[in-house]
Amino acid sequence: MKITNKPTLYWSLLKFKDWNFYIASSSKGLVFVGSQNYPFEELFEWAKKRFPGSPLVEDDEKLEPYAVEITQYLEGKRKTFTIPFEYAGTQFQLAVWNALCEIPYGQTKSYSDIANDINKPAAVRAVGTAIGANPVLITVPCHRVIGKSGSITGYRGGIEMKTRLLELEKRASSSNEE
Repeated sequence: MKITNKPTLYWSLLKFKDWNFYIASSSKGLVFVGSQNYPFEELFEWAKKRFPGSPLVEDDEKLEPYAVEITQYLEGKRKTFTIPFEYAGTQFQLAVWNALCEIPYGQTKSYSDIANDINKPAAVRAVGTAIGANPVLITVPCHRVIGKSGSITGYRGGIEMKTRLLELEKRASSSNEE
């Protein structure tokens, strides 16, 4: 596959209450959601690896639809996302990320559950690696994957961010029983 021109990546700093993280999209959809309070370098380094040569352009207006839905989620008012994504990953990673999207809001699964869901029961470690490579935190809910024992395990955004997201969903689920 020959790429003649590199897609422009648009970015913005999403700020909501004490949440601060970078988000980025291509013309096709959301490509990156950063870690809580991480510097711009996190986005820059990721883009350099996944979209080498693509220009990074700050554009709050272009990112507004994404920021709106993520903010609604952080407010406990949104359980699913309607914004488009553009995944850049291997077939295996895509299978794992799609399986993550099937985990219902407010619920969790283990790494081995995900491995079973994609019919690769022996690939638990590879599933963990694919989850760690998820570029769109929150929107592809890798924070809903925990250890088999119920322990809060690694997360690209850090354990504190993962814990906060799980607590947010637990609170919103218990207050919004439908």
